[in-house]
Amino acid sequence: MFVARALRTLLLIAPLATACAWAADKPTIQLYRYVDSRGVTVLDTQGVPPEYVAKGYQILNQQGRVIQTIPPAPTAEEIKRQDALKAQADADAQLLHLFPSLQELDHGHMREQSELDTRIAVAKNSLDSLQLQQTSLLTQAAAQQRASQPVQASIVEQLKSIDSERASLNAQMVKYQQQKIDSDKQYAVYRARLVQLLGDGQ
Repeated sequence: MFVARALRTLLLIAPLATACAWAADKPTIQLYRYVDSRGVTVLDTQGVPPEYVAKGYQILNQQGRVIQTIPPAPTAEEIKRQDALKAQADADAQLLHLFPSLQELDHGHMREQSELDTRIAVAKNSLDSLQLQQTSLLTQAAAQQRASQPVQASIVEQLKSIDSERASLNAQMVKYQQQKIDSDKQYAVYRARLVQLLGDGQ
């Protein structure tokens, strides 16, 4: 009696187990939805052709429900815009790190201008010193010429050296003056941007 009942139970369970096993082994079918070159929406179980992948597509389950959306690849213009935004964000972060407030930015500007003024003053003092040396050497050379003597080679060489140093110092002064102008322009840009970033919290 017990054996017969067990056999009947087994006969009932076996088909169910077989169906479950078949369902488990059955591959999950996915549909890929994309738009082709003619603007037609295509459903395909084989995937998306390579030429349409960059345009974006959707993956659907067997019931037609969207389970994943692959967005279109960014265009060259979008990539350029994203790069520009990232570069601006990096520059803003660095600016805020260097100058957390407008007061600190203004102090930095004044300090840079002061350093350039000091360099200009040092160059000018060196030029004045060279001018005195040149005047003294020219006086000596004139005296030798009045005495019908050749100008000493050492004096000639010193005068050449002074001319070279003066040219170098003058070039430095021009460079420092230009750096002051560039600094004013750059700090004006920094200040305008910092006002935007800090807003009412400046």
